[in-house]
Amino acid sequence: MNYLAVENISKSFGDRVLFSDITMYINQGDKVALIAKNGTGKTSLLNIVAGLETPDTGKYWLHPHIRTVFLSQEPTLDENFSVFDAVYKSQNPVMQAIAAYEQSLLNHADEDAMQKAISDIDRLDAWNYEARVKQILSVLEVNYLDRKVKSLSGGQRKRVALAKVLIDEPDFLILDEPTNHLDLEMIEWLQDYLSKSKITLLTVTHDRYFLDAVCNHILELEHGTLYKYQGTYTQFLEKKAEREINMAVVLDKTKQLYKKELEWMRRQPQARGTKAKSRIDEFYSIEEKSKQKLGEDLVQLDIQMTRLGSKILELHNVSKAYEGHSLFKNLDYKFAPFDRVGIIGRNGTGKSTLLDIMACITEPDSGKVVHGETLSIGYYNQKGMKMKEDKRAIDVVKDIAEYIPMNGGKKMSAGQLMERFLFDGPKQQTFVSKLSGGEKRRLFLLTLLIKNPNFLILDEPTNDLDIMTLQVLEEFLQHFPGVVVVVSHDRYFMDKIVEHVFVLGETDNVRDFPGNYTDYRMAREQEIQVMKNEASAQKSEQKTEQKSKAIASQDDRKEFKKIEKQIQKLEEDKAKITEHFNNPDLNPDKIMELSKQLQSIQSELEDKEMRWLELSEMM
Repeated sequence: MNYLAVENISKSFGDRVLFSDITMYINQGDKVALIAKNGTGKTSLLNIVAGLETPDTGKYWLHPHIRTVFLSQEPTLDENFSVFDAVYKSQNPVMQAIAAYEQSLLNHADEDAMQKAISDIDRLDAWNYEARVKQILSVLEVNYLDRKVKSLSGGQRKRVALAKVLIDEPDFLILDEPTNHLDLEMIEWLQDYLSKSKITLLTVTHDRYFLDAVCNHILELEHGTLYKYQGTYTQFLEKKAEREINMAVVLDKTKQLYKKELEWMRRQPQARGTKAKSRIDEFYSIEEKSKQKLGEDLVQLDIQMTRLGSKILELHNVSKAYEGHSLFKNLDYKFAPFDRVGIIGRNGTGKSTLLDIMACITEPDSGKVVHGETLSIGYYNQKGMKMKEDKRAIDVVKDIAEYIPMNGGKKMSAGQLMERFLFDGPKQQTFVSKLSGGEKRRLFLLTLLIKNPNFLILDEPTNDLDIMTLQVLEEFLQHFPGVVVVVSHDRYFMDKIVEHVFVLGETDNVRDFPGNYTDYRMAREQEIQVMKNEASAQKSEQKTEQKSKAIASQDDRKEFKKIEKQIQKLEEDKAKITEHFNNPDLNPDKIMELSKQLQSIQSELEDKEMRWLELSEMM
């Protein structure tokens, strides 16, 4: 079944053409990723698909009988709603029943309401659905249902909105950067959830592992043209490389033809016939094709970095707690030249706090941070991204420095550095207020690099960056001659950059693991499996022990019943012998004999009664 049909659509802003004559179709069950540079029209195309914008030209059709939901990067929620209402408010009868049940749990006094809610869930067979709702809320850490939406941070709002769309289960889901504001475990859960779901998906994301695991179609918007690929992201890279090789061959032939036609144009007189005019029109078409660019050059910067001394940055017995909760303690580490350290852990485990401590923005509760004399820190974080909106991009960089020194005594100008990070001439002259979120982040990064730091601290540098920019940043960091410390939820980025990771949140102590993020995850999974095996073995031993106890207990019960009968028999024998003593005709010998028998029975009876008491306490 066809869900979406977009035919020959175009979109422009003023004189700037974002894309033209784009055609695409999405069928039921497709999981499609849209890839493009920031500022080339990804968001506009998503808005058109979601019905929030109209194309300038072309046709657009969305199946009228399916439920389509668009989750933007900054989702809109009713500010006055509680989180409970934002999540559970729905026209779906199942969700209404579950909401009533959850509400009744908060008000135990209204037993009738609870009974009705339970009856409705039973009638709708919705208990599995209710369990799934709880799982989604738990994984995304939406555990503040009583709070008002207006009190939430941007990340909390994004997780609430994501939980809502996953719970509602639309037929067609459109996600713009769904992994932003999620920690690594949440991303891996979402990745697994969407890959197994039958939902139809269109997404924009820079998370390349996510793309590989979830999507089966890739759409690439490049230079206003939409290229379509079937397969995973890895297969897309292979097919794109083949396409660019073929295009390079065609482009080379076109350039040769252009030179030939250019010579003809120069030889022609001013007055030309109809045939000549046709050839002239064709010439301009060839000229345009011959000037096409194939991809972007990756960054190769031979920077002359400020020299690092023997002492770089040292952490001595550093500890930090927040509201009585220990984030980490007794952290000792001395950074070495060319260190590449990633910091990972769930939200709230203190990753950003540790970065702030390294940069001496936050004081540790105990311990100390020692900076070397030649240390020059460049700290990239959301809080520091403050640029004047009325300035041009090039001026923002030039206000800090006109150039950056290169090896061999050369210099690279601010404009040249910006070009390396995909700011072409026109984009350099753009006002900050007109830049996209990703372009602003890229510009902020340049304001740090132009200072020529030798120690980079990067807190979520990949948010809002497109894949092309990420490749540029990765190439730069791989050749950066200083130290890099990074916090990022982009697993692919972490794997390419870091060589060992600080793990927060496993215990109070920070774990220094040798290897990248994937190495750690594999090791952690093995550790968890070992723990599961040990727990399983221990459980098996306990069952064996319980079984042995059960057998022993069964024998004890048999003995208990047997002794009861023996005691009863001894009591009867005792009574008979005692009865004999009432006979006045007993001779002394007989009395002596009966006395011995009675004494023997009494002794045995006492032993049996003692054992009976012991067993009775075990029953």
